[in-house]
Amino acid sequence: MKRILMLLVVFVALTNSGASFAADSFPSKQLTYIVTFDPGGQSDREARRQQGPLSKILGQQVIVDYKVGGGGALGWKELVRTKPDGYTFVTINTPHIILQPLQQQVGYKTDQINPVVMFQRTPLALAVLKESPYRDLKEFVEAAKKAPGTISVGGSAVFSGHHFATLRLQKLAGIQLTYVPFTGSAPQMTAFLGGHTAAVMANSDDLVRFADKLRVLAFSSDERFPDFPDVPTFKEQGYNMTDSIDRGVAVPMGTPPEVVAVLEKAFLQVVSDPAIQQAMKADGFVPLAMGHEESKAYIAKLTELYTNLAKDLKAN
Repeated sequence: MKRILMLLVVFVALTNSGASFAADSFPSKQLTYIVTFDPGGQSDREARRQQGPLSKILGQQVIVDYKVGGGGALGWKELVRTKPDGYTFVTINTPHIILQPLQQQVGYKTDQINPVVMFQRTPLALAVLKESPYRDLKEFVEAAKKAPGTISVGGSAVFSGHHFATLRLQKLAGIQLTYVPFTGSAPQMTAFLGGHTAAVMANSDDLVRFADKLRVLAFSSDERFPDFPDVPTFKEQGYNMTDSIDRGVAVPMGTPPEVVAVLEKAFLQVVSDPAIQQAMKADGFVPLAMGHEESKAYIAKLTELYTNLAKDLKAN
């Protein structure tokens, strides 16, 4: 009996030692950063900005790969099935990862996604082309009331922040729009700039990039966006809307806490760099630096909010 107990003690000690060694040695090989939206979009551009610094901090090459489809759902479905060893991490977007499972079966649940950090925000805004007949939100709403369903609004994916903001505007303004989904912000903006949609529910950075070609009618934020100080918010114009796309990175549930901590530290070091924060601001982004626990709490808070809002929209 004593011999058996001694063997068990040795086994546990060796097991714990091995686990500690594995965590201490992470990462010991190449890491893969999966982007769930089209090349050229916000998630891709930020992953590329982070790629070099992450490789340097982690001491291993970080490669960027893509799993595009279903408004990000294809990549998040793969995320929850990925080996939980920390060597593969995936871009995440809120409220997409909340809204999609609320609406249909997408192969993952929000609580299966284990956030490492949230690092970026883009407030949404409604915009039209410079040559559009709609000079302000009032004219846009009046035209939509006169001809229900004839005004098309482009956005990135269905059951996404863009889609939800468009639905909320419809309800609050008492209008009917035609929402046109795209696989990401890059094709969304290309179609809009080419005149294939009458308007766009767009990310703030895209509006900054193409400011000379469009007219912003309203920002879905609490305060006016710094790059467009003359553009009023929806709230200022009588519509209680606050919508943004927040981005971060996640790993599968079951990833060892020690490994999550290594990735969290590396990402926070990158996104807290003043030069990177300044570059994000110049591009029209709002920098964030939420760690693992703060990100979990934030997603839980948003889940409660959007679950209630989604029920409210369905009921009307």
